[in-house]
Amino acid sequence: MSNDYLKRILTSKVYDVAVESPLELATQVSGRIGNTVFLKREDTQPVFSFKLRGAYNKMANLSPAELKRGVIAASAGNHAQGVALAASRLGTRAVIVMPTTTPQVKIDGVRRFGGEVVLAGDSFSDAAEHARQLEKKERLTFVHPFDDPDVIAGQGTIGMEILRQHPGPIDAIFVAIGGGGLIAGVAAYVKQLRPDIKIIGVQTEDSDAMVRSIKAGRRITLNDVGLFSDGTAVKQVGLETFKLAREYVDDYVLVDTDAICAAIKDVFQDTRSVLEPAGALALAGAKRYAAQQKWKGKTVVAITCGANMNFDRLRFVAERADVGEAREAVFALTIPEKRGSFLRLCDAVGNRAVTEFNYRISDPETAHVFVGLQISSAVEQERLAGNFRKKGFPTLDLSGNELAKTHLRYMVGGRSALAEHEMLFRFEFPERPGALIKFLGAMSPEWNISLFHYRNQGDDYGRILVGIQVPPEDKKAFKAFLDGLGYPYWNESENPAYQLFL
Repeated sequence: MSNDYLKRILTSKVYDVAVESPLELATQVSGRIGNTVFLKREDTQPVFSFKLRGAYNKMANLSPAELKRGVIAASAGNHAQGVALAASRLGTRAVIVMPTTTPQVKIDGVRRFGGEVVLAGDSFSDAAEHARQLEKKERLTFVHPFDDPDVIAGQGTIGMEILRQHPGPIDAIFVAIGGGGLIAGVAAYVKQLRPDIKIIGVQTEDSDAMVRSIKAGRRITLNDVGLFSDGTAVKQVGLETFKLAREYVDDYVLVDTDAICAAIKDVFQDTRSVLEPAGALALAGAKRYAAQQKWKGKTVVAITCGANMNFDRLRFVAERADVGEAREAVFALTIPEKRGSFLRLCDAVGNRAVTEFNYRISDPETAHVFVGLQISSAVEQERLAGNFRKKGFPTLDLSGNELAKTHLRYMVGGRSALAEHEMLFRFEFPERPGALIKFLGAMSPEWNISLFHYRNQGDDYGRILVGIQVPPEDKKAFKAFLDGLGYPYWNESENPAYQLFL
């Protein structure tokens, strides 16, 4: 298997359409983390993603008869554009099945390259099922986004370029993982020629199918995947990519949304380019892994694999980047409801820059304050919390609390005496015109909604916080209702931020 992939990669035909992307030193982030960080700029490809390599290599190896009939793919993003451009260069028909939830900018991107867009279903799984039906009906050739030897070999040319561009010492190459095509190809090449280089996979905490599969020794299918890094939101990795990852990948690291946002900001500061979340995943992993291993003076490469970013999404990224880089700390403070308490709290905050300050009287004895402060490091965050407690203010650090960061900072209020048997849930749903109304229409009239918060953040998916009054005897029926909605959800009823402020 090893020699076969080495030959496949060396003879790949990707350069008919792809460019040899630059390997650039990230000066600012290197200085900040004390390691030399190079960015492999796959975001500079003609379709702003590495996906073009694998798609073209697969299609260039098809027979004349197969090319004459045409190809089909299921994708909501970068693979779709890669297949469409490859088809235009090879003079063949390309049908791309995309979910109905796909943002218009991505649909337009496929059409710009001559692809025929078919919208089907609300999810990638629905689109893939429809694509398989069309494949048989119209005798088209399916171009898999990751689980195909020719696709894997096409992505592996990135590893070939890295070794050619940097013949000196490299301690590790960090690679984002969705279905596993990119890391399988890079690892299969690099490990044959430079086994001393660590290959480290990066996944999000809420889309970690590869990590779970490696631990289990078999492919695991996730029930739900996080949608922020949509380019890596895959429920099950490929059979072939799993085999290669087991053989060649040295380690893995998981990162959260805040870390990805911070990495997007890092790349912008070094290059003035804006990556999509999946494109910044490798750098986020490199930073976290270096911190965990206490690395200093190492040389690492992070593959920036995509830049198809929805511009409106930048609002959310900007809000969360400072938390991800430990530049903002968020606290819940309890103060006595008596004269002078507010002044003492302001004195404890000192002359630090305040990013958020919400106050709500709680009862005759106490009040709760939601405060965000600019900080320079995680150590300062801990020191601040300790200082508040020392001055007599019970303190809860909410910097890692998703409910607090996504919803609470926009809606501090107070508990209502009318909200009997209230349960609190967070939901995510595909964002498109009419999606919010559809969500509300799916909510059963049997249970009263006692709290609701939704804020459009320009993203591909919406986030909703709902308080619902559910009597104890209805808990079983309510659980069935939640599962039937078909949306990812989180029970926040025991979240301390909810207990304090809502």
